Amino acid sequence: MRLDKYLKISRIIKRRTVANEACDAGKIEVNGRVQRASYEVKKGDVITVNMGAVSDSYEVLEISEHALKEDAAKMYRRLD
Repeated sequence: MRLDKYLKISRIIKRRTVANEACDAGKIEVNGRVQRASYEVKKGDVITVNMGAVSDSYEVLEISEHALKEDAAKMYRRLD
């Protein structure tokens, strides 16, 4: 699944266009490397979102084409 789509479906970022723009601006890293929106997300990847002064990291636990709001949080684990 594309990185921008994963960020939207998992609700890490609320809109796919915002996720795409963040990727283009170099604010999204996967496994320590800045990635484009077209990067194919795999289980075990660590996604870091650098928005402003805040930097959050998430480990990909599962990939699903569709997720209900209640199930979206099960797609990743937030890292400290």
